[in-house]
Amino acid sequence: MNIDKFKRQHVAILDGIARLRETTRDGITENAEKIASMIIKISSVIKLHLVVEDSVLYPEVANSSDAKLSRLGERYQYEMKGISEEFFNFATHWNLAAKVAAEPERFRAEANQVLRVLFDRMQREDSEFYPAIEASANAK
Repeated sequence: MNIDKFKRQHVAILDGIARLRETTRDGITENAEKIASMIIKISSVIKLHLVVEDSVLYPEVANSSDAKLSRLGERYQYEMKGISEEFFNFATHWNLAAKVAAEPERFRAEANQVLRVLFDRMQREDSEFYPAIEASANAK
């Protein structure tokens, strides 16, 4: 299975998170419009990524002859449900500039928490899950 598209989407998501952090450091209230717009953009990339994972990646991994990889895929898919729900709740709440500007410190705290979980998850996928998929494919 070729997972280059998933890796590229991770790069785009991580880049979006980094730019959001930079913009936040430059001032939440002053950049509320830009922050809300960035959240919408990141959300759309994440939504697309998750749809393709659920419709292509996880089913292929589940049908793998490699039982260890299949179990790993099940665990990753199960974990992602909670992470994605938390992220989209965050994104739905903070996708309006007025909300971001009205509660900048609450936004900062929630962004730090939610985006850290998402960042850590993608790092684990990049260092554990994707290499396992590639190793299994190369073993055939």
